[in-house]
Amino acid sequence: MLVTSFDPFNNLAISALIASIPIVLFLLCLTVFKMKGIYAALTTLIVTIVIAAFIFKLPFGIVTGGMVEGFYQGILPIGFIVMMAVWLYKVTVDTGQFATIQDSITSISEDQRIQLLLIGFSFNAFLEGVAGFGVPIAICAVLLIQLGFEPLKAAMLCLIGNGAAGAYGAIGLPVSVINTLSLPGNIEAIDVSRALNLSLPLLSLFVPFLLVFILDGFKGIKETLPAILAVAIPFTALQTLFNQIQGPELVDVIPPLAAMAVLALFSKHLQPKHIFRVNQQDKNNEEKVETKHHSIGEIVYAWSPFVILTVLVLIWSSKFFKGLFVEGGALSFMNITFGLPGTHNDVSGHPIMLTFNIINQTGMALLIAVVITILMSKHVNFKRAGQLLVQAFKELWLPILTICLILAIAKLTTYGGLTSAMGEAIAKTGTIFPLLSPILGWIGVFMTGSVTNNNALFAPIQATVAPQVGTSGALLVGANTAGGTIAKLISPQSIAIATAAVKQVGKESELLKMTLKYSVGLLIFWCIWTFILSLIIGG
Repeated sequence: MLVTSFDPFNNLAISALIASIPIVLFLLCLTVFKMKGIYAALTTLIVTIVIAAFIFKLPFGIVTGGMVEGFYQGILPIGFIVMMAVWLYKVTVDTGQFATIQDSITSISEDQRIQLLLIGFSFNAFLEGVAGFGVPIAICAVLLIQLGFEPLKAAMLCLIGNGAAGAYGAIGLPVSVINTLSLPGNIEAIDVSRALNLSLPLLSLFVPFLLVFILDGFKGIKETLPAILAVAIPFTALQTLFNQIQGPELVDVIPPLAAMAVLALFSKHLQPKHIFRVNQQDKNNEEKVETKHHSIGEIVYAWSPFVILTVLVLIWSSKFFKGLFVEGGALSFMNITFGLPGTHNDVSGHPIMLTFNIINQTGMALLIAVVITILMSKHVNFKRAGQLLVQAFKELWLPILTICLILAIAKLTTYGGLTSAMGEAIAKTGTIFPLLSPILGWIGVFMTGSVTNNNALFAPIQATVAPQVGTSGALLVGANTAGGTIAKLISPQSIAIATAAVKQVGKESELLKMTLKYSVGLLIFWCIWTFILSLIIGG
């Protein structure tokens, strides 16, 4: 907060009501007015500028500086990560490696419950980790259809399967965005990662059971229990380990890879007694594809970009590598730090500071992985790769610009004291607030379709309220993230992507009905669980 007071009306209720206008307006623009995300964000930013500058008395220099800071962080690191992740995915598709990856997965078992665990859960999570932005749901749903699954059911299963991975998409972006928000209590991404270990492992364990139950009931769970455990245990254990030690970047990369590997080895020696196939007469046999079998060398080559990526991200996120760039570190000279003109203020005693260093960005690890993949390929040269990068830019510039606008809104609401006003007012609910905390995240993702955008909007409020109600800020920001992850099952953006992928456009409401009960059920559980944790942990 860079204003002297967050209560310009000397009445907290009125100040909080005015402060909430930007968020309420953004949600109304997306729902009632049916505006596209970019226009909703732009409209909200304009209104936020007016409220912050003229009502909460945020100096115009800081208004401008806050917007610049939001745009800067939307491009670096967030836009850089998103662009490089999708570029890597596109390159592997063009080299043919991605097709081999698909074949290597679908050939493991003929039992479609096992195929669902491999594709709808593990591969889904892996694609969420390396690309995100709807890629996993679209690809995995199509794969399931090719294996004989009914289109809408395939879409529903992939939406539910994505619930265990949505918090860590695009190299952990929904959680790592926390580091750009300067939250009260100095809450960082690693703190939220560790807080999520108190809740999301339950979801990671539960989802594989739920998927098999939806497909084949309790009988299916009984017949495939060893396979379910072969997926759920390594996935959950490694997610928890990486969250605790390394942070969010690889939580959706190594765990799903390990889960697929364990299940593949398990399936070589033990298959279910009864091979389950869905009962469906497919009228579109011409769309089905036969699984090709590949040599070990071809499979290793196909997976190599993501193995390389994993190694590079581990290096980039290590304490040793990060230590090279801190003050006094061997590469600290590469940090270019500068204050934004006109943003010096009496509250902080210094201007808004920005730091530029392209080398220590996670996006650089992704870029190097892309370059190595191109060098290893016989089919894709740098000219073709450049064309794929242009394609990625055309697809992603609007979502990235939307993220920039939302971060600008978040900066203004924080610096102008709007977040503090809302937080102080919400804190009046007392110790009951943690019960409601996940609902904020659920609403945020239902409206925006993005856990990243949801955290940019609501994490500052959660972190502000936490000390007021005597609980952990990281816990409530984690609850915001978890609530948002559950909402991905039903967000209009996810539903639209899923129906388009399975060629069922026009049946969005039908798909929504199929997933709604699971999303609401999980939300109720998460509200109760967060409340219990808040009582145990305290502040």
